[in-house]
Amino acid sequence: MWIDTHCHLDAPEFASSLDLVIQRAAGSNVKAILLPAVKVADCSHVKELAHQYGQQIPGLVYTLVGVHPLYTNQAQEGDIEILEKHIIDSLADPRFVGVGEIGLDYFVEDLDPHKQEFFFNAQLDLAQKYQLPVILHVRRSQDAILKALRRRNIPSGIAHAFNGSFQQAEQFIELGFKLGFGGAATYERALQIRRLLKELPIDSIVTETDAPDIPPAWLRAEGIAFNEPAFVERIARELAAIRGVGDAEFASAVWSNAMQVLPRWSALCADLPNLNLAP
Repeated sequence: MWIDTHCHLDAPEFASSLDLVIQRAAGSNVKAILLPAVKVADCSHVKELAHQYGQQIPGLVYTLVGVHPLYTNQAQEGDIEILEKHIIDSLADPRFVGVGEIGLDYFVEDLDPHKQEFFFNAQLDLAQKYQLPVILHVRRSQDAILKALRRRNIPSGIAHAFNGSFQQAEQFIELGFKLGFGGAATYERALQIRRLLKELPIDSIVTETDAPDIPPAWLRAEGIAFNEPAFVERIARELAAIRGVGDAEFASAVWSNAMQVLPRWSALCADLPNLNLAP
């Protein structure tokens, strides 16, 4: 069984077909999907989706709340107070698993770096205050994010779509983080990502799609418009082949790794024993 630790089910690409997207994921042996918010205005919606589809297919969808760095230009300082209220209101909700997607993006040029840093640091402070894991956006910002993490006691998390150096990867792992790998690794030219996938400890890796984004190499060649959580199965099998391990071994490791950094999700899995089995 497979887990998609990063999927934007609330994206407009899925609006007209979300029921089918969820059914295809469940039919592809995807047993858990993590749905992060990207702005405060979306927090209620992602929580509603987690409950709607989590009830239809027990244990399938979980949610996080946060402000994505790409949305910080439009965000207001008061959004942090609203976000904290969402966190407080969600602490009794077993489908709420952490804070995300948050981070820094030093690739997109028109983002205000000071606003990014304000919202990132404020959200890290909330994660520390409530001892919640975080899902991190780390595009060209690994060192700055590592510096911010070292100043705090963040219990755990995932560095999403990781594409840093081996040394940076080791530092995230030392801080209790797992590293997310997905469709980018399916491209033969992605030499650095593939090297990381081969050489990092298997207990540091989790799978993701970032659907509808980060399409795997075969997607457009097969005439498919955008990525979706059902594809995490095929992506993960390719990741396992790159690493040189069997599908079952890889699936079991990834599932266990996700449980380690997402204790609220792990606790809910204990109440759903069919989700706590080896693949």
